[in-house]
Amino acid sequence: MKQLVEIIARALVDKPNVVSITEIGGMYTSILELRVAQTDIGKIIGKQGRTVCALRTLLNAVSAKSKKRTVLEIIE
Repeated sequence: MKQLVEIIARALVDKPNVVSITEIGGMYTSILELRVAQTDIGKIIGKQGRTVCALRTLLNAVSAKSKKRTVLEIIE
């Protein structure tokens, strides 16, 4: 799931080399912390949060197969 978010995030931003993802794993929940350049935060969030909502929906669909919950957080 980490690689999925990383590929999508790198495709959306202007500075793909700055994108970094940290995964904090638990027994039932994983937290993905996404860091991008300050100027690219708006591109990841999207208009009215639609892009980040779509990313979270994809993560929920993929993580449902492994019976685990995944949370995506954008770190400034």
